[in-house]
Amino acid sequence: MESTSKKLMTNWRWWMCGLLFIATTVNYMDRQVLSLTWKDFIAPEFHWTDSDYGTITAIFSIVYAICMLFAGKFVDWMGTKKGYLWAIGIWSAGACLHAACGWATMHIEGYESVQAMAAVQTGSAAALAIASTSVWLFIAARCILALGEAGNFPAAIKVTAEYFPKKDRAFATSIFNAGASVGALVAPATIPLLAQFFKDKGIGGGWEMAFIIIGALGFIWMGLWVFMYSKPKDSKFVNKAELEYINQDDKEDASAAKTDSEEVKIPFWKCFTYRQTWAFITGKFFTDGVWWFFLFWAPAYFSDQFGYKSSSGMGMALIITLYAIVTVISIYGGYLPKVFIDKKKMNPYQGRMLAMLIFAFFPLVALFAQPLGAFSAWWPAILIGIAGAGHQAWSANLFSTIGDMFPKSAIATITGIGGMAGGIGSFFIQKGAGMLFTYTDELGQAFSFLGFSGKQGGYFIMFCFCGLAYLIAWSIMKTLVPKYKKIEA
Repeated sequence: MESTSKKLMTNWRWWMCGLLFIATTVNYMDRQVLSLTWKDFIAPEFHWTDSDYGTITAIFSIVYAICMLFAGKFVDWMGTKKGYLWAIGIWSAGACLHAACGWATMHIEGYESVQAMAAVQTGSAAALAIASTSVWLFIAARCILALGEAGNFPAAIKVTAEYFPKKDRAFATSIFNAGASVGALVAPATIPLLAQFFKDKGIGGGWEMAFIIIGALGFIWMGLWVFMYSKPKDSKFVNKAELEYINQDDKEDASAAKTDSEEVKIPFWKCFTYRQTWAFITGKFFTDGVWWFFLFWAPAYFSDQFGYKSSSGMGMALIITLYAIVTVISIYGGYLPKVFIDKKKMNPYQGRMLAMLIFAFFPLVALFAQPLGAFSAWWPAILIGIAGAGHQAWSANLFSTIGDMFPKSAIATITGIGGMAGGIGSFFIQKGAGMLFTYTDELGQAFSFLGFSGKQGGYFIMFCFCGLAYLIAWSIMKTLVPKYKKIEA
């Protein structure tokens, strides 16, 4: 009977997982356009420094953090379908709005063309005015992007909890979360080429069309979402056998047998009274900024340290290699706890924490990126790729701990709270990195850290923090929640 049911079971849950994967891919491509164009396309027009770029990414992070605090509650309140539509619609509009920043700066500062702004002497009062105005305009566009993007992970984690039993959630999460890696992989292979193509065609500085084209992808996804999504029990694509598979945890846990409408809601502020919430906050605060640092600064790193622009063949090859490693390795991140749960008979939380401890060691290889970079740029690309893969595998399991310990009615809310913590951590890392790189670049040989001087020493400091962050986070999480304990609302 069981084998017959498996044969007749639909697999719509995996189609939904694929749709989440596409949304996350688009999410990270939209986020990546700026990091791949600012150094070689945008900065020369607006006279930006590393500190200017650090300010933009830092404010994006803090706004993202604030929005994440409420995005999860918004998704829980609005419902998964409408909540996700609002999120991707807003972030796609925000992505496209970046393209207007150059035009707006030109008119506010009173120049006839972008070329006239670029021709202003660097360091002059006029250049500082152009930089200041453009930075604030980009910050405004980034804030809209952050407002929408904050809804992606709360909605995606909620869909995963709706469509997958506990034992499969980390694997499903690792698949859709791989969209972050694939987005970061596809972006360097397309965005600099798009920017260069339109620049050669004389259409603005080229970077504007890159923002518009990538931003428009989100509107296409919205059409797919409207057609494909509904809750499993209401979906015409999910048959009885698949619905029973999805709801298998209900039979094992009587407290989970309540329907969504009957499930007791956890008041927002009460969420902060649970150690489980603070464990998730810790995991996000210490590690999200590491991933965003790699995402936002890797193109600039290869340009600064090795002279490979993001639009050059070598520059693209390095970034693509980095994220190819992330994508290939991280996809198995959610599968490891499944092995521990099925074969070692561990409970879901125990299996995930063991897997997270293993993945916490991966980022340590980033400590060798700068020393081995003296031999070849390929070494940092490979090592940062391994560190990034460790993050994505860690992140997939971290997200899944929410579904293990909290009722479905609180999943998006807890995801949002943790996302806020991750955004705050990223704010400090992005702003700190920008200030550190500008400071060390100005000091040059006068600054030294473990044998590396100037900006190279600055990058080494950042790699050291990135390498150690995960073990610190895991230790605090394990102290807060040493054993599995489900929250009973």
